[in-house]
Amino acid sequence: MNGKEKRRVPIVPYLRLPEAPDEKAYLVGSRCRVCGETYLGQRTACLKCHSVDSFDEIALSTRGRLLVYTVVHQSAPGVPVPHIAGIVVLPEGVHLRTNIIGVPAELGILQAGSQVEMVTQVVREDSEGNEIVAYVFRPVEGG
Repeated sequence: MNGKEKRRVPIVPYLRLPEAPDEKAYLVGSRCRVCGETYLGQRTACLKCHSVDSFDEIALSTRGRLLVYTVVHQSAPGVPVPHIAGIVVLPEGVHLRTNIIGVPAELGILQAGSQVEMVTQVVREDSEGNEIVAYVFRPVEGG
């Protein structure tokens, strides 16, 4: 690592990692000032009203609802299988493709509409020894 301090690096630019112990990770979205449509990540044009450069950056909710899921049995090299891949809908209307953790990778374990919450996990280290951090979702107890 050449004497450099190990850092935690988000795997995507719209994941914000905590900078202080009392903060939590969150995803960033863009909300159109003209029509209110919300998107994941940074946008320059709105698909709904076609306005350009009229967005505010917002923190997206860390809880949502599982829309659908599947169990993945075959994946790219280095990606453990089986795992659960799902679509989560946040209260802002944003749909996310994400992995679901905290439950066995079996069909019938989860139900559409189940409440889920975002957590982060280290998925690998880069060539400089930094931790690469991804977001995933897990079922909310009692949800």
